Amino acid sequence: MKTLADWLAHCEQLHPKTIDMGLARSQEVARRMGLQPGCPVITVAGTNGKGSTCAMLESILLQAGYKVGVYSSPHLVHFEERCRIRGEIATEAQLLPGFEAVEAARGDISLSYFEFTTLAIVAAMSQAQLDVMVLEVGLGGRLDAVNVFDADCAIITSIDLDHTELLGETREAIGLEKAGIMRPRSPVVVSDPVPPKSVIDHAEAIGADLWLMGRDYRFLPAPGQERQQWNWSGRHKRYSSLAYPALRGANQLANAAGVLAALEALHTRLPVTAQAVRVGLGLVTLPGRFQIVPGQPNLILDVAHNPHAVAALAENLDAMGFFPTTHAVFGAMGDKDFAAILARMDPLVERWYFTDLPTPRAAKADQLEDVWRATTRRKDVAVQSFGDPQQALDAAIAAAQPTDRIVVFGSFYTVGGILQHGTPRMPAPHAGH
Repeated sequence: MKTLADWLAHCEQLHPKTIDMGLARSQEVARRMGLQPGCPVITVAGTNGKGSTCAMLESILLQAGYKVGVYSSPHLVHFEERCRIRGEIATEAQLLPGFEAVEAARGDISLSYFEFTTLAIVAAMSQAQLDVMVLEVGLGGRLDAVNVFDADCAIITSIDLDHTELLGETREAIGLEKAGIMRPRSPVVVSDPVPPKSVIDHAEAIGADLWLMGRDYRFLPAPGQERQQWNWSGRHKRYSSLAYPALRGANQLANAAGVLAALEALHTRLPVTAQAVRVGLGLVTLPGRFQIVPGQPNLILDVAHNPHAVAALAENLDAMGFFPTTHAVFGAMGDKDFAAILARMDPLVERWYFTDLPTPRAAKADQLEDVWRATTRRKDVAVQSFGDPQQALDAAIAAAQPTDRIVVFGSFYTVGGILQHGTPRMPAPHAGH
């Protein structure tokens, strides 16, 4: 196998199950590889907000002068996006030795695609002389391959119902799975403002250093500066008059607050200046998270694909002000709660464009349309179905007036199906408007 594409095809064939929760296989291969990060590890779990949290940590730590590695998944367009080294997406040349090392060590152990690629990326990052690694959990926490590596600091973002067939039917059960990334005597920051009791109980049971929002750290909009500046206070540190993070949406303040708590918890090992915090939050970018593409009409890209994330998306759309017509392009995996997602978004949308996605795990566009028809009470809404996200977006652009907005949301495949052609170029505002 010579190319990354060769290796990924190999990884897809190795294991009988796409998702196979458990640490034993990954732990044994990591042991054989002698794979142990030689720098502090920050592990991030949660239902929503993981990617944003990792991106803010990375941005601040880079501004503080640290050599940072980030592992996140899934990717939007190219596999290499899953690994960033010193602020840059990893190259094929940087990743290939990691795949070779995993293959040489695994022997007759069959690894899932996620397990193999996780070990390969951590191996690649271990060769890069990093000061800190940020590892995003793929699914759950306790049994996720990322949890092979001990977290020097764990962050648990918002917790809600998703992947219930694997993680449990309640927030308490799902919270306990996320809590599995905690380690005794190490800090764990919970940025969910109302965490399940199972998270708090597990932290206390193992003797983790628990940081809770509202108890160990707080944030508020700066007085008289709503929507422009905010204040944060932790156990010993304070930041006042911070600019809002460059990632848009009200939910990002909670994520940013958790990031600042984690950095305070690690301050003896990874000190950061107030300037690094301010500049890092101001420069952070993450494609597909309430990403607004300017032009006429406005285009918004968001990987919201469960009811909790879609509720945040709906609030952010509400806060944008009035648009005569909202066009929505939506595609999702077959295991999602479409009825709840569509019920939350339907009052905001005048024209729906449902799309197929290029994976057998996805729901079909006509299936989404059937669920929408069963949930809506509105008779004045136009609806169409398409074979892929780009076709759906093209139809929305053709139908939209310059003062409208188009929202592309759902699976990573939905947003990735647009971004694979580059960031769309929307028509510029006409002179005199």
